[in-house]
Amino acid sequence: MTVVEKLIELRALMAERGIDVYMIPTSDFHETEYVGEHFKARYFMSGFSGSQGTLVVCKDQAALWTDGRYFIQAAKQLKGSGIELMRMGEEGVPTIVSYIYDHICEHGGFGFDGRVMNTKLAASICAKLSEKQVQIICHEDLVDKIWKDRPALPKDPAFFLKECYSGKSTADKLADILAVMKKKQATHHIVTTLDDIAWILNMRGNDIAHFPVVLAYLIITENKHHLFVDRSKLSQELLDNFAQNEIELHPYDAVYEFVKIIPKTAVVMMDKAHVNYAISENLKQVSKIIDCPNPSQMMKAIKNPVELENNRKAHIKDGVAMTKFMYWLKTNVGKMEISEISASDYLAELRAQQEGFLDVSFDTIAAYKEHAAMMHYSATKESDVLLKPEGMLLVDSGGQYLEGTTDITRTFVLGAISDEERLHFSAALRGHIALSKAHFLYGCRGTNLDILARGPLWEMGIDYKCGTGHGVGHLLNVHEGPNGFRWRIVSERNDSCVLEEGMTQSNEPGVYVEGSHGIRHENECVVVKGEKNEYGQFMHLETITFVPFDLDGIDPDVLSSYEKQWLNDYHQEVYEKISPYLTEEEKTW
Repeated sequence: MTVVEKLIELRALMAERGIDVYMIPTSDFHETEYVGEHFKARYFMSGFSGSQGTLVVCKDQAALWTDGRYFIQAAKQLKGSGIELMRMGEEGVPTIVSYIYDHICEHGGFGFDGRVMNTKLAASICAKLSEKQVQIICHEDLVDKIWKDRPALPKDPAFFLKECYSGKSTADKLADILAVMKKKQATHHIVTTLDDIAWILNMRGNDIAHFPVVLAYLIITENKHHLFVDRSKLSQELLDNFAQNEIELHPYDAVYEFVKIIPKTAVVMMDKAHVNYAISENLKQVSKIIDCPNPSQMMKAIKNPVELENNRKAHIKDGVAMTKFMYWLKTNVGKMEISEISASDYLAELRAQQEGFLDVSFDTIAAYKEHAAMMHYSATKESDVLLKPEGMLLVDSGGQYLEGTTDITRTFVLGAISDEERLHFSAALRGHIALSKAHFLYGCRGTNLDILARGPLWEMGIDYKCGTGHGVGHLLNVHEGPNGFRWRIVSERNDSCVLEEGMTQSNEPGVYVEGSHGIRHENECVVVKGEKNEYGQFMHLETITFVPFDLDGIDPDVLSSYEKQWLNDYHQEVYEKISPYLTEEEKTW
């Protein structure tokens, strides 16, 4: 069935129910960034496969919003679908709310599945539409009626993450959260975000590809806690942990009926930006709701000493795999048949050889030449190309290890490149080095530091349409809030908090030229304390990724003596940490 045919079916269902506009976000019931196969409704209906996007379908037109990472990709995938691409953040592009308002008539109907819309977003849209006395229809998933072979919810087993990896017990984490609840005088705390639940309970699973979480809801109270999950997934270690911590188990979908019986006198603490609208609608009897970020969000962002030490170990393992890959690629390109997909597969094999490896941390981006201009390009059988001893290959990849989560990008020069490509390669690397060398006073946010990475590119009148870096979870999501690097605050991206000691952070400036090339240089780093003096507490970034940068892409005349010194010092450290795990040939290289 084509996208056009699916939209025809959807509009017929909308007409039967009096719906003028139907909204399909990229979300599951938990507002997760990357969703499992069952929840890829927006992809199914639009054909756009990016991780971020919102589809709005009207009676006679449709539009899809996505961010700058996906402009090129979305334009290609939406071609011929009848869906207009809305480039978020670009001048003249309407917001989703204004578009819906303009395309719905007085007393019309606005539809969505309340389980996949967060409360804050749904409430803001409904408030605006109340001006036209629009009827809200949110109790039915219309895509489910079209998607005949929809994948079932996952049944993969979950496991307990031992304290030697997590660094903190479930009991201690619950106690910390209860302390926050007491301070806010909350009796109940509803947690629906999967990474928070996984972290609090030291539970990991495989319900979303490459994101080791379990579909669940958690309600924390002073005396007893309630976990809504498919019990068949749970290991005995998890069951024992839950019993020890007064955690009662309920069926996954039972949360909607359970919240209806929370007492009227309860004070419920939850994050409306993540708790879905269907849950909120069933909480109407509660007299007071405290809308605030989950306390666990900041707790898990600030890694404890055990997590940090394990994470450093994970990055050594990952550095060995990536360095071996670089040697193999640079040695064999043009001598054997290598494609984007086969290169990606070989890198996955090298990671799998590392002890404690569980999975890749996201679908590897192996993008050759002009494919790399699409920031989140993913090779398919149709798009896969052979690598030649010319141009550049961008590889953005990572691993999930028992010790932690990794994320790294290197751009490899496979042969002759243009002067422009070499200049862009060098400028992006200069930005990476400037941010790596940052020393700043405590209280700075990523928005204060982002200019360091963009500066060399802005001087040339070019930019990249994404953030410079993101937080990274601990054996969790590769994109973790609330820390990040971005030159301006973007309301829908939770990544602008004060940088705290122990936060893990990526550093990844780049250049993307449509139809020509893409370049990105990415390391992970940890926020650490430096000197404290009369001016305050100074902070800096400790780089924990150790893989060579490809010197074949650099114009030495562009780099300052300080930048060359940083690069030489970094490569010396890479050699010291990684060479013990290499063959003699790899060491010599």
